Amino acid sequence: MGNNIISPTARIQDDLKIGSFSVIADNVQIAAGCVVGSHVVIHKGTRIGLNVRIDDGAVIGKLPMKAANSAVTKEQELPPAVVGDDSIIGTHVVIYAGAELGPKVLVADLATVRENVTIGEGTIIGRGVAIENFCRIGSYCKLETNVYLTAYSELGDRVFIAPCAATSNDNFVGRTKERFKHFKGVIVKRGGRIGVNSTILPGKVVEEDALVAAGAVLTHDAPAGKIVIGAPAKPVKDVPPEQLLENQ
Repeated sequence: MGNNIISPTARIQDDLKIGSFSVIADNVQIAAGCVVGSHVVIHKGTRIGLNVRIDDGAVIGKLPMKAANSAVTKEQELPPAVVGDDSIIGTHVVIYAGAELGPKVLVADLATVRENVTIGEGTIIGRGVAIENFCRIGSYCKLETNVYLTAYSELGDRVFIAPCAATSNDNFVGRTKERFKHFKGVIVKRGGRIGVNSTILPGKVVEEDALVAAGAVLTHDAPAGKIVIGAPAKPVKDVPPEQLLENQ
Protein backbone atom coordinates (compact mmCIF):
# COMPACT_ATOMS: atom_id res chain seq x y z
CA MET A 1 0.00 0.00 0.00
CA GLY A 2 2.49 2.58 -1.17
CA ASN A 3 4.36 4.60 1.41
CA ASN A 4 2.13 3.59 4.32
CA ILE A 5 3.27 1.77 7.47
CA ILE A 6 0.83 -0.96 8.47
CA SER A 7 1.49 -3.30 11.39
CA PRO A 8 1.37 -6.99 10.55
CA THR A 9 -0.97 -7.46 13.52
CA ALA A 10 -3.51 -4.95 12.18
CA ARG A 11 -6.70 -6.53 10.89
CA ILE A 12 -7.86 -4.65 7.83
CA GLN A 13 -10.12 -5.64 4.97
CA ASP A 14 -8.84 -6.08 1.42
CA ASP A 15 -11.15 -3.34 0.16
CA LEU A 16 -9.55 -0.62 2.31
CA LYS A 17 -8.78 2.51 0.28
CA ILE A 18 -5.84 4.38 1.77
CA GLY A 19 -3.76 7.39 0.75
CA SER A 20 -0.03 7.86 1.33
CA PHE A 21 2.20 8.20 4.40
CA SER A 22 -0.38 6.86 6.85
CA VAL A 23 0.40 4.70 9.89
CA ILE A 24 -1.80 1.87 11.17
CA ALA A 25 -0.44 0.51 14.44
CA ASP A 26 -0.57 -2.87 16.19
CA ASN A 27 -3.91 -4.63 16.62
CA VAL A 28 -5.93 -1.95 14.86
CA GLN A 29 -9.19 -3.29 13.41
CA ILE A 30 -10.66 -1.70 10.31
CA ALA A 31 -13.90 -3.14 8.95
CA ALA A 32 -15.01 -3.34 5.32
CA GLY A 33 -15.78 -0.34 3.13
CA CYS A 34 -13.46 2.17 4.84
CA VAL A 35 -11.53 5.02 3.24
CA VAL A 36 -8.43 6.40 4.95
CA GLY A 37 -6.68 9.51 3.65
CA SER A 38 -3.02 10.50 3.64
CA HIS A 39 -0.91 11.26 6.73
CA VAL A 40 -3.46 9.56 9.02
CA VAL A 41 -2.25 7.93 12.26
CA ILE A 42 -4.39 5.19 13.81
CA HIS A 43 -2.95 4.16 17.16
CA LYS A 44 -2.69 0.73 18.77
CA GLY A 45 -5.89 -1.26 19.21
CA THR A 46 -8.25 1.28 17.67
CA ARG A 47 -11.44 -0.21 16.24
CA ILE A 48 -12.95 1.31 13.09
CA GLY A 49 -16.42 0.19 12.00
CA LEU A 50 -17.94 -0.39 8.59
CA ASN A 51 -17.86 2.24 5.84
CA VAL A 52 -15.96 4.84 7.86
CA ARG A 53 -14.25 7.75 6.10
CA ILE A 54 -11.14 9.21 7.75
CA ASP A 55 -9.73 12.31 6.07
CA ASP A 56 -6.13 13.51 5.71
CA GLY A 57 -4.08 14.18 8.82
CA ALA A 58 -6.50 12.69 11.35
CA VAL A 59 -5.15 11.03 14.49
CA ILE A 60 -7.24 8.35 16.20
CA GLY A 61 -6.40 6.67 19.50
CA LYS A 62 -3.92 9.29 20.73
CA LEU A 63 -2.80 8.94 24.35
CA PRO A 64 -3.50 11.96 26.57
CA MET A 65 -0.77 14.24 27.84
CA LYS A 66 -0.72 14.97 31.58
CA ALA A 67 0.74 18.19 32.88
CA ALA A 68 2.19 18.03 36.40
CA ASN A 69 -0.53 20.35 37.68
CA SER A 70 -3.46 19.09 35.60
CA ALA A 71 -6.72 19.15 37.53
CA VAL A 72 -8.69 16.54 35.58
CA THR A 73 -6.28 14.48 33.47
CA LYS A 74 -5.55 11.22 35.28
CA GLU A 75 -2.94 8.51 34.93
CA GLN A 76 -4.96 5.55 33.72
CA GLU A 77 -5.13 2.60 31.41
CA LEU A 78 -7.43 3.52 28.56
CA PRO A 79 -9.36 1.22 26.24
CA PRO A 80 -8.82 1.64 22.50
CA ALA A 81 -10.69 4.33 20.61
CA VAL A 82 -13.81 3.13 18.81
CA VAL A 83 -15.37 4.72 15.71
CA GLY A 84 -18.82 3.40 14.82
CA ASP A 85 -20.16 2.30 11.45
CA ASP A 86 -20.78 4.89 8.73
CA SER A 87 -19.00 7.69 10.60
CA ILE A 88 -16.96 10.48 9.02
CA ILE A 89 -13.78 11.86 10.60
CA GLY A 90 -12.56 15.15 9.12
CA THR A 91 -9.15 16.55 8.31
CA HIS A 92 -6.78 16.97 11.27
CA VAL A 93 -9.32 15.66 13.78
CA VAL A 94 -7.79 14.22 16.97
CA ILE A 95 -9.67 11.45 18.76
CA TYR A 96 -8.08 10.14 21.94
CA ALA A 97 -7.83 6.60 23.27
CA GLY A 98 -10.83 5.86 25.47
CA ALA A 99 -13.24 7.76 23.21
CA GLU A 100 -16.18 5.86 21.77
CA LEU A 101 -18.17 7.18 18.83
CA GLY A 102 -21.46 5.58 17.87
CA PRO A 103 -22.63 4.94 14.31
CA LYS A 104 -23.16 7.76 11.80
CA VAL A 105 -21.22 10.33 13.82
CA LEU A 106 -19.61 13.19 11.92
CA VAL A 107 -16.57 14.90 13.44
CA ALA A 108 -15.66 17.91 11.30
CA ASP A 109 -12.21 19.27 10.47
CA LEU A 110 -9.91 20.32 13.33
CA ALA A 111 -12.16 19.04 16.13
CA THR A 112 -10.81 17.26 19.23
CA VAL A 113 -12.49 14.47 21.21
CA ARG A 114 -10.72 13.63 24.47
CA GLU A 115 -10.47 10.38 26.44
CA ASN A 116 -13.43 8.92 28.38
CA VAL A 117 -15.93 10.52 26.00
CA THR A 118 -18.93 8.78 24.48
CA ILE A 119 -20.87 10.17 21.52
CA GLY A 120 -24.22 8.76 20.46
CA GLU A 121 -25.57 7.82 17.06
CA GLY A 122 -26.00 10.48 14.39
CA THR A 123 -24.40 13.31 16.36
CA ILE A 124 -22.54 16.07 14.50
CA ILE A 125 -19.41 17.57 16.04
CA GLY A 126 -18.64 20.77 14.14
CA ARG A 127 -15.43 22.30 12.88
CA GLY A 128 -12.97 23.19 15.63
CA VAL A 129 -15.14 21.85 18.46
CA ALA A 130 -13.23 20.80 21.60
CA ILE A 131 -14.77 18.10 23.79
CA GLU A 132 -12.84 17.60 27.01
CA ASN A 133 -12.52 14.36 28.96
CA PHE A 134 -15.25 12.55 30.91
CA CYS A 135 -18.11 13.84 28.76
CA ARG A 136 -21.19 11.98 27.59
CA ILE A 137 -23.02 13.18 24.50
CA GLY A 138 -26.32 11.71 23.39
CA SER A 139 -27.68 10.82 19.97
CA TYR A 140 -28.61 13.25 17.18
CA CYS A 141 -26.99 16.22 18.86
CA LYS A 142 -25.37 19.07 16.97
CA LEU A 143 -22.40 21.02 18.31
CA GLU A 144 -21.59 23.76 15.83
CA THR A 145 -18.27 25.44 14.98
CA ASN A 146 -15.90 26.22 17.86
CA VAL A 147 -18.12 24.98 20.69
CA TYR A 148 -16.15 24.26 23.88
CA LEU A 149 -17.55 21.45 26.05
CA THR A 150 -15.81 21.30 29.42
CA ALA A 151 -14.83 18.10 31.25
CA TYR A 152 -17.50 16.20 33.20
CA SER A 153 -20.39 17.46 31.06
CA GLU A 154 -23.44 15.53 29.89
CA LEU A 155 -25.67 16.19 26.89
CA GLY A 156 -28.94 14.34 26.35
CA ASP A 157 -30.33 13.38 22.97
CA ARG A 158 -31.09 16.02 20.31
CA VAL A 159 -29.24 18.84 22.04
CA PHE A 160 -28.27 21.81 19.86
CA ILE A 161 -25.34 24.10 20.71
CA ALA A 162 -24.68 27.07 18.42
CA PRO A 163 -21.21 28.33 17.39
CA CYS A 164 -18.72 29.60 19.96
CA ALA A 165 -20.76 28.64 23.01
CA ALA A 166 -18.50 27.99 26.00
CA THR A 167 -18.93 25.93 29.15
CA SER A 168 -16.93 25.80 32.39
CA ASN A 169 -16.45 23.49 35.36
CA ASP A 170 -14.38 25.44 37.91
CA ASN A 171 -16.05 28.07 40.08
CA PHE A 172 -12.69 28.83 41.69
CA VAL A 173 -11.14 29.80 38.33
CA GLY A 174 -7.95 27.82 38.84
CA ARG A 175 -7.19 28.97 42.41
CA THR A 176 -7.13 27.18 45.81
CA LYS A 177 -6.96 23.46 46.55
CA GLU A 178 -10.66 23.60 47.43
CA ARG A 179 -11.52 23.69 43.74
CA PHE A 180 -10.53 20.04 43.28
CA LYS A 181 -13.52 18.99 45.39
CA HIS A 182 -16.03 20.90 43.33
CA PHE A 183 -15.34 20.36 39.64
CA LYS A 184 -18.66 19.98 37.88
CA GLY A 185 -19.48 20.22 34.20
CA VAL A 186 -22.74 21.30 32.64
CA ILE A 187 -25.82 19.21 31.96
CA VAL A 188 -28.04 19.83 28.94
CA LYS A 189 -31.10 17.62 28.96
CA ARG A 190 -32.98 16.22 25.99
CA GLY A 191 -33.83 18.87 23.42
CA GLY A 192 -32.03 21.67 25.24
CA ARG A 193 -30.61 24.43 23.04
CA ILE A 194 -27.81 26.92 23.61
CA GLY A 195 -27.41 30.02 21.45
CA VAL A 196 -24.34 31.49 19.80
CA ASN A 197 -21.66 32.92 22.13
CA SER A 198 -23.47 31.82 25.27
CA THR A 199 -21.52 31.07 28.46
CA ILE A 200 -22.65 28.30 30.80
CA LEU A 201 -21.18 28.38 34.32
CA PRO A 202 -20.10 25.25 36.25
CA GLY A 203 -22.73 22.72 37.25
CA LYS A 204 -25.63 24.50 35.61
CA VAL A 205 -28.48 22.52 34.07
CA VAL A 206 -30.31 23.33 30.86
CA GLU A 207 -33.55 21.43 31.33
CA GLU A 208 -35.53 19.69 28.58
CA ASP A 209 -36.49 21.95 25.68
CA ALA A 210 -35.04 25.04 27.39
CA LEU A 211 -33.40 27.65 25.16
CA VAL A 212 -30.43 29.73 26.30
CA ALA A 213 -30.46 32.81 24.07
CA ALA A 214 -27.47 34.13 22.13
CA GLY A 215 -24.89 35.85 24.31
CA ALA A 216 -26.52 34.79 27.58
CA VAL A 217 -24.54 34.02 30.74
CA LEU A 218 -26.21 31.13 32.54
CA THR A 219 -25.68 31.50 36.30
CA HIS A 220 -28.77 29.48 37.33
CA ASP A 221 -30.44 26.43 35.84
CA ALA A 222 -32.57 27.07 32.74
CA PRO A 223 -36.13 25.80 33.40
CA ALA A 224 -37.72 23.27 31.06
CA GLY A 225 -39.47 24.79 28.07
CA LYS A 226 -38.37 28.36 28.88
CA ILE A 227 -36.27 30.90 27.01
CA VAL A 228 -33.61 32.52 29.19
CA ILE A 229 -31.99 35.77 28.12
CA GLY A 230 -29.32 38.14 29.41
CA ALA A 231 -26.31 38.33 31.71
CA PRO A 232 -27.16 36.88 34.12
CA ALA A 233 -29.75 34.93 32.15
CA LYS A 234 -33.35 35.01 33.35
CA PRO A 235 -36.50 33.28 32.05
CA VAL A 236 -38.57 35.61 29.89
CA LYS A 237 -41.13 33.44 28.10
CA ASP A 238 -42.06 29.96 26.98
CA VAL A 239 -40.45 28.28 24.02
CA PRO A 240 -43.01 28.52 21.17
CA PRO A 241 -44.99 25.28 20.85
CA GLU A 242 -43.90 24.76 17.25
CA GLN A 243 -40.25 24.66 18.44
CA LEU A 244 -40.76 22.01 21.11
CA LEU A 245 -39.06 18.72 20.38
CA GLU A 246 -42.33 16.80 20.59
CA ASN A 247 -43.65 18.84 17.66
CA GLN A 248 -40.73 18.27 15.30
